[in-house]
Amino acid sequence: MIIKPAVRNNICANAHPVGCAKEVERQIKYVQAKGKSRGTLPQKPRNVLVLGCSTGYGLASRIAAAFEYGAATFGVSLEKAGTETKGGTPGWYNNLAFDQKAKEAGIPSVTFDGDAFSDEMRDRVIAKAKEMGITFDLVIYSLASPVRKDPKTGELYKSVLKPFGKPFTGSTIDVMTGKISTISAEPATEEEAAQTVKVMGGEDWELWITALNKAGTLAEGCKTIAYSYIGPSLSHAIYRDGTIGGAKKHLEATALKLNAELQKSVKGEAYVSVNKGLVTRSSAVIPIIPLYLSVLFKVMKEKGTHEGCIEQAERLFAERLYTGGAVPVDENHLIRIDDWEMDPAIQAEIDKRMPLLTEETIKELGDLEGYRHDFLATNGFDVEGVDYSADVARLDTI
Repeated sequence: MIIKPAVRNNICANAHPVGCAKEVERQIKYVQAKGKSRGTLPQKPRNVLVLGCSTGYGLASRIAAAFEYGAATFGVSLEKAGTETKGGTPGWYNNLAFDQKAKEAGIPSVTFDGDAFSDEMRDRVIAKAKEMGITFDLVIYSLASPVRKDPKTGELYKSVLKPFGKPFTGSTIDVMTGKISTISAEPATEEEAAQTVKVMGGEDWELWITALNKAGTLAEGCKTIAYSYIGPSLSHAIYRDGTIGGAKKHLEATALKLNAELQKSVKGEAYVSVNKGLVTRSSAVIPIIPLYLSVLFKVMKEKGTHEGCIEQAERLFAERLYTGGAVPVDENHLIRIDDWEMDPAIQAEIDKRMPLLTEETIKELGDLEGYRHDFLATNGFDVEGVDYSADVARLDTI
């Protein structure tokens, strides 16, 4: 069968197996080349657990750990498997590709497909770590889900992307057609805000670290990192100062709590890394964000500072986590790997361009083509080196 992207309302509903595998391969080659150019670093991860390993920053982190540093990795994600005639999720194909490449390179990898929010999954990971006789010196928390089931009560929580206080109205762009439109979001209720914190805050991260620590599967000096985003002031009403931002602030508070606890038990550290804004399956449907990212990409490419997930993850490891010294943080104990995005000169140029955006000027002022490429590539489409006119015999392999 010939597979073409099925896109509607900035959501791609399918994936290309060969394209996903090729994109994983591209990221592997990038970190291998960077590793050679950087030489031997003072420190490196040895055994890494990535919670939310299949796409975006989680996948990039796992690739950097394994293929630049040779670390054994455990990955956890919930995916829909492909069958002979029905496609799986992009993450399912990404995990297949990662495990295949790791096996070829002789790098240990174990991938768990299931609910990362469940106690059962924690037990499975701990049991496997003990069976292999390893302890984790790095735990990456990169889970992104619209829902979470409480492992104790069974209650299902749902997250929402809404502002507080008053409605938010902003422009967005159809990634495939370039058509600009206006969308609105109604203010959140207290219950919606609370549920969003339950899903995307730090509660589950704390459950994981507590369980791993209690089981003796955290190494002395273990680091744990959760990922977040702050972004520019123009998006704060819908993001940083809205329901998602409330959850991220809870995540940041959890990092401080975990840091104190890990210092006492294993001389460990906990951080939140604030990362650069990039195209993800969720960011494409947030008001104002697709337009902002299109302009951001254009400006940063002009300045030579644009990065994708793999570049961000590689720089986080090499220039923040494993320098041999203290991990650099801001006054709020946050790692700022969004530093190039939030450069005042970059943001000033974006502020000049945003009011001038129209369907006619977007190609000149923004990078719609680059944004579209990244959007499609997350699902295995528009990846260099893939013949999309070729027949895909079955959808349960790569």
